[in-house]
Amino acid sequence: MASLNVGNLGEYLRDQRRNAQLSLRQLAEAAGVSNPYLSQIERGLRKPSAEVLQQVAKALRISAETLYVRAGILDAERDRDEVETRAVILADPTLTERQKQVLLQIYESFRKENEFEIKTVEDALDGVDDADGRDADAAKNDPLHPQDPQNPHDQQSSAS
Repeated sequence: MASLNVGNLGEYLRDQRRNAQLSLRQLAEAAGVSNPYLSQIERGLRKPSAEVLQQVAKALRISAETLYVRAGILDAERDRDEVETRAVILADPTLTERQKQVLLQIYESFRKENEFEIKTVEDALDGVDDADGRDADAAKNDPLHPQDPQNPHDQQSSAS
């Protein structure tokens, strides 16, 4: 597991708490942790557990994953864009909770769809050995992509 970067986490938590216009005491109560403990986390003196971070994230209405990344529990490179996008959606005060959940579901479905398409394209490209992106053997017999006599590459593949 990565080492915890609690200083960065503490500053981030303090900023999020202030943006939410909550006192330290209010956040501690909402998260179900003690006021002194939360203060120590904000000052970088304590390493909170994932469970505590989840409670604090819920109280702040931000993504727990964002806090996990800040704390070094999740690898910062792992889907950073996804984590940040989710955090922005969850932190938007103009959206209802239902709207946030619907947006996240749509976002996730698009990511899965695109991941499938990328994998399909990569699988298809595994057999490609032609410079124009077509499998040389398949290109000879492909009625949708007839060989171009002006293309020297097509002339080479028909000569072989």
